Amino acid sequence: MGSTDIIGWFADIGLDDRLQVGGKGGSLGELERAGIAVPPGFVVKTGAFERFVTALERAAPLRARIEALEADDLAGVEACCKEIRARVEAAELPREVLEEIAAAHAALCRRQTPVAVRSSATTEDASDASFAGLQATYLWLTDLTQTLARVRSCWASLYSVESVCYRRRRGMPEEGVAMAVVVQTMVHARTAGVMFTRSPVTGDRSVISIEGAWGLGSAVVGGEVTPDRWVLGKITGEISVREISDKHIQHVPLPEGGVATVEVAEEHRRAPCLSDEELQALRDIGRRVERHYGCPQDIEWAVEHGTSRILLLQSRPETVWSAKEGVPVAKPAADPLAHVMTIFGGRR
Repeated sequence: MGSTDIIGWFADIGLDDRLQVGGKGGSLGELERAGIAVPPGFVVKTGAFERFVTALERAAPLRARIEALEADDLAGVEACCKEIRARVEAAELPREVLEEIAAAHAALCRRQTPVAVRSSATTEDASDASFAGLQATYLWLTDLTQTLARVRSCWASLYSVESVCYRRRRGMPEEGVAMAVVVQTMVHARTAGVMFTRSPVTGDRSVISIEGAWGLGSAVVGGEVTPDRWVLGKITGEISVREISDKHIQHVPLPEGGVATVEVAEEHRRAPCLSDEELQALRDIGRRVERHYGCPQDIEWAVEHGTSRILLLQSRPETVWSAKEGVPVAKPAADPLAHVMTIFGGRR
């Protein structure tokens, strides 16, 4: 089946479609189109969200209620958000939205493949990061009913207290505020983690930093385990840092759906979760992704259990050092000559 204004398959979308598919969705489509291995999937576009909210508005105001809130009225914001989130999570989907998501889910999950459902805010991973923190992720969903419920949960995350207060403080109109949702097959990960195509510690662009642990990457991203860490020369591949940690727990999928935290077997706790060959393969992928985007990247990856195949779950621009480099070192002076004289006058 092809893409529509409700559903967008990864092969049909890219970063230019951010307003319809959000940051995660656009990046995953961009990666697939660039020949980088990602778990297959689709995006529930903002067109689906707009139809859903329009249906809710027919019953009772939603966006007008948000715009009437005062950002410093925390009690009022909390009460309103609680009510709206409950409405969003309980409401039925418009018929055409339900039918298209169901058809896409059936096409993706021909053999009852479990999926992940992840929020994809339309300004997420952009330079302004206006909706940073909207990171709703639901793993190992085993049927359509669970998937539909979590799509609504991602939509409801737009009405968290944090997000609503952010918009009210800036006087942002609610019209046009929307959420896309990524639905993609789960990777039964032997090992997973993150990779930065510049040092997150020093900003050095000549190295790649890789962190990983056993099991699903949620344990690393959530800070529940201290990952192994390596630093590799981006060009040479030389491993200059090799830190192997005591990885005491891992996240694993449950047969009935969802994820459990379990103890790592004693013989694996202090063993490296990646081989040197896998590190070099990750380095090659990181270089390809950085070349494609033209800037340093923050990448989530997984090594598939039983195959050692590496798949990327997300890639977004690195922001910490890029933001520092974007800050001017001094404000321009109205009189350039006076500015120069001030600088050199202080060096006597």
